[in-house]
Amino acid sequence: MTTETVGTDAGDARITWHRAKKARLVLAVSHGAGGGIEARDLRALAQTLPGHGVSVALVEQPWRVAGKKVAPAPKTLDTGWRGVWPALAKPGLPVISGGRSAGARVACRTATELGAHAVLALSFPLHPPGRPEKSRADELLGAGVPTLVVQGGNDPFGKPDEFPEGDFALVEVEHGDHGFAVPKRAEITQERALEIVTDGVVEWIASLG
Repeated sequence: MTTETVGTDAGDARITWHRAKKARLVLAVSHGAGGGIEARDLRALAQTLPGHGVSVALVEQPWRVAGKKVAPAPKTLDTGWRGVWPALAKPGLPVISGGRSAGARVACRTATELGAHAVLALSFPLHPPGRPEKSRADELLGAGVPTLVVQGGNDPFGKPDEFPEGDFALVEVEHGDHGFAVPKRAEITQERALEIVTDGVVEWIASLG
């Protein structure tokens, strides 16, 4: 594991690399508006994917590096992601652009412009909780590259059956909330919930060719 700081027009971002020995791809993922790269799904991917030939870059947006509590406007998030992209692409490998929640929206909005190989959207916030009329489906559908959505079955920001038809794959984590936490009474364990996330991502990446 190595860490590097990258200057962007939105401030300094930070990349924590979990490198594969013989990498064929890079998966770059950023956090959401309410947490950092310590999120359980991001940690699980960083532990699992290098064994499958995928280097994982966990990206902390400038606002988090600066110690701020509240995420800035989407335009500023996009600026930070654009600024860190050259460092993500530096190994010369195809880069899958990813993120959880707000980070997933950033990945979708910038994928075509940055030349992303594909998009991984973890807990895509399809709408604000209780406000299905405020749909962000256009961001997801406009990614323009192969896209995988991994969504909790009980995510208040959009359950799997709320997603529109579209050119993307979807993996459901049964009983999972927005952070893929499952209740103790659920039919699956927390460990199994994270296996569904990592297994789904590994299978999807293999299908990209």
